[in-house]
Amino acid sequence: MLRLIQFFACALIALSVALPGSGRAQESNPGTWYEVDLVNPGLGSPPQNIDRSTPRSSLESFLFRADAEDWEGAAHMLDLGSIEPGKQAEVGPERAEQFSTLMDRKIMINWYDLRDRPDGVDARTKDAPMAGEPRRSLLLWYVKLGDRPVPIRINRVKGATGEPVWLVSRQTVQALPALAEAYGPTELEKSLPDPLRERAVWGLRWWEVIGLPLVLLLTTAIGVVANQLMSRGMNRTHRDAPYSMLVALRGPLTLALMTLCLSLMTSKVVVFSGRIDTVLSPLIILGFVVAVLWLVINFADVVLNRLVKFDGDELSQMGDGQEQRRNIATRISAARRALIVIVVLVGAGIVISEASVMRSLGISLLASAGTATIILAYAGRNVLTNIMASLQIALNQSARIGDKVLFRGYLCSVERIHFTYVQLRVWTGQRLVVPVVDFVAEPFENWTMQEHFLIREVTLRLSHKANIEALRQRYEEILDGMEMIADRPESRGVYVAKHDVFGQEALFLVPCPDPNIAWSLECEVREKLLAAARDLDAEAEAIFPDAAAAQAA
Repeated sequence: MLRLIQFFACALIALSVALPGSGRAQESNPGTWYEVDLVNPGLGSPPQNIDRSTPRSSLESFLFRADAEDWEGAAHMLDLGSIEPGKQAEVGPERAEQFSTLMDRKIMINWYDLRDRPDGVDARTKDAPMAGEPRRSLLLWYVKLGDRPVPIRINRVKGATGEPVWLVSRQTVQALPALAEAYGPTELEKSLPDPLRERAVWGLRWWEVIGLPLVLLLTTAIGVVANQLMSRGMNRTHRDAPYSMLVALRGPLTLALMTLCLSLMTSKVVVFSGRIDTVLSPLIILGFVVAVLWLVINFADVVLNRLVKFDGDELSQMGDGQEQRRNIATRISAARRALIVIVVLVGAGIVISEASVMRSLGISLLASAGTATIILAYAGRNVLTNIMASLQIALNQSARIGDKVLFRGYLCSVERIHFTYVQLRVWTGQRLVVPVVDFVAEPFENWTMQEHFLIREVTLRLSHKANIEALRQRYEEILDGMEMIADRPESRGVYVAKHDVFGQEALFLVPCPDPNIAWSLECEVREKLLAAARDLDAEAEAIFPDAAAAQAA
């Protein structure tokens, strides 16, 4: 029994020794910080009232020192390891002021995501790649310098003596002079009176509150003037856009000029703070991308309109080669819609990948399936369905541009097949706009599909005593006397289709060589048959049934 008690006592002692030892081993793990010999030896001892133990406390200490313009104290929150110790006291305050300007103008820190723990662990979620893992480097933002984005990081650094501290990374400190030259105060800003450079609202200075509307108005005025000048020089209207290369260039060039002016004014004349820049930078990128994609689409439209005529009246005509022209026009129209979809997707990808605000705030629709994506997908489901249906029409060739169709009782020709609707031209000249989904879902008659020839029917209700043979002879004479009737004797015919107590129904076939004139030929034959029937009715026995209109109804 005594030996058992001694065994448990030794086990407890060993466990109590092992637990602190394991904690020390974890703290001494070199993977949780960057090891250096000395932390900023040229700056001397750091002030007592700064806290560099966590990422958040270190940046807060820097901001407090920067607000007081204590650049010597703020330099202690920078990793000056790339600078000789003898020059750190001189260079450190300069770099601290440059980093303060950069934070004010280009960096938007998400303080909710910045951990206030020495190890930088994000314990709120388990979905992140580094969730629950100690961090020794945290990415704050990306700032574009030339053609490359410069990461702004804060690292955990530990000297040979002392506790680990969080400092602005050595690589970021090295890039500060170039970033300050690119985004520092311009000569115009330096020449402004001191009251205009004081804080106003929402962290902005007074000159920003006044200057932003002026910059936007000036950009708009430049765009309007440029558009008017190009319009006068071209002497063309917007209706010429599908066929005129000059008119097609006008809109994209105006947008590109406005975007270029906005970019130059916000980078060379005035440099706005980060709150404004996070909105303007994506807009500038979006402006350039939209201008280029708009130019591509307009250029393609002009080329396609010059190669293929999309005039529905011309394509609806019958003749040699017209069938092929309708096929080509429909396929090219579908190719144009596919090109627009591809261009929009490419443009959206470029904008989202280039706009650092979208990466930083995590609202990239292509990289997440969050609430915004679900809402947009639900709102745009009808648009996407119509787009796919329009491509389906182009692939199966059920209706081509120029085809004569009978849809919902309307005799019309297909003028255009757009993304979301089909434009039909009724024979009276009216336009019938039908959603593509409805057009595909409902059955319709295509009078031009496969073969141009078709047979129309004229139905007359006659008396039981009517002489059908006499009317048949008149029918043959009528067709022989009409020039537009197709020369197909086998397609002619007169048939008694059915009868009832009111009389018999005679069916007269009208062979039509062209769907465009089929309806008018049918009406003309009906008129002449009625005239012939009236003549026969007056000469001999009654040919029309003796029934009142109410009885027939």
